[in-house]
Amino acid sequence: MPDRVSIDLVSDTASKPTPGMRRAMAGAPVGDEQRGEDPTVNALNERVADLLGQEAAMFLPSGTMCNQVAVATHCQAGDEIIAAEGAHIDGAEGAGAAVFAGSFVRAIACPRGIFSPDDLRAAVRMRHAKVPRSRLVALEQSNNRGGGSVWRQGEIVSVADAARQEGLALHMDGARLMNAVVASGEPASSYTALFDSVWLDLSKGLGCPIGGVLAGSRAFIAEADVWKHRLGGAMRQAGIVAAAGCYALDHHIDRLADDHSNAQRFAAHIAQIPGVELEAHPVETNLVFFNVGGTGRHAGEIGETLLQQGIRLHVQSDTRIRAVTHLDISTEDVDRAAEALALVVTQSSSQAGKE
Repeated sequence: MPDRVSIDLVSDTASKPTPGMRRAMAGAPVGDEQRGEDPTVNALNERVADLLGQEAAMFLPSGTMCNQVAVATHCQAGDEIIAAEGAHIDGAEGAGAAVFAGSFVRAIACPRGIFSPDDLRAAVRMRHAKVPRSRLVALEQSNNRGGGSVWRQGEIVSVADAARQEGLALHMDGARLMNAVVASGEPASSYTALFDSVWLDLSKGLGCPIGGVLAGSRAFIAEADVWKHRLGGAMRQAGIVAAAGCYALDHHIDRLADDHSNAQRFAAHIAQIPGVELEAHPVETNLVFFNVGGTGRHAGEIGETLLQQGIRLHVQSDTRIRAVTHLDISTEDVDRAAEALALVVTQSSSQAGKE
């Protein structure tokens, strides 16, 4: 591995706090978060609750904990969660729903992670003592495995209506919620207010070093507080990190459009490389998935070669790679990364032809 990764496209979690964010963190007033006495945490919670059209909110160390606290609050042992195939709560949280809530995921196979009301109705179990109880519907906004696809307001409203008709609770995984807001032009509350719980990640596109904020009704947050403590999510002088969230809400939302533009630019470049195929097109937000199977090289080999040049991508399988743009990635960076990828593929193809 090189001494320094100069272009880190592995995830938007790779971004570093900006100088302005660091100053805000250093100057934040703090108190005991566990006792509700940290003024910066309280201010962040109030802002996010208002932003999402909810009554209350709680600051947690991570997005995964936001999901797990929400699931455990909504569900009991044996309950079933309905989500898109490839959802984060299904395959990227260490089976936490099963461990903490005794619940499991019923996955809907659907294009780009966006399912319809009919898809949802087909997944709901019949009411019978012998089958699991369908309890919760979870949407991911934007949808990671769907290539950063965005649920539009009309799609969310129709699925929410179907869920209510089936007597199901609604949860939104808002890992890249503000990316979806910027891409769609729709205010977050226009659809998040429909949910029983929703969380906003601070450590991805918003560029904070840590944290997520889970929101819902006052009654829901009061119940969720029990699970927050059970899972070790209560903190002390957490205003130092909550201040980064407040700063991000002021300064890092509108600029997400730059990340989307850079992702689209990167996708346009690599689509011209022989043997490379975009898997999710068009690129809506800051995620670019592509398949290198046509190059004749293993994705891991390509990733390792680029890493030696200081360029890091997320290798997800033998053929699949993901690139994620963020506030530390410039237009020049995506151009350089695409050029390096093209060179690696071209050189490997030339070598193969000589053998």
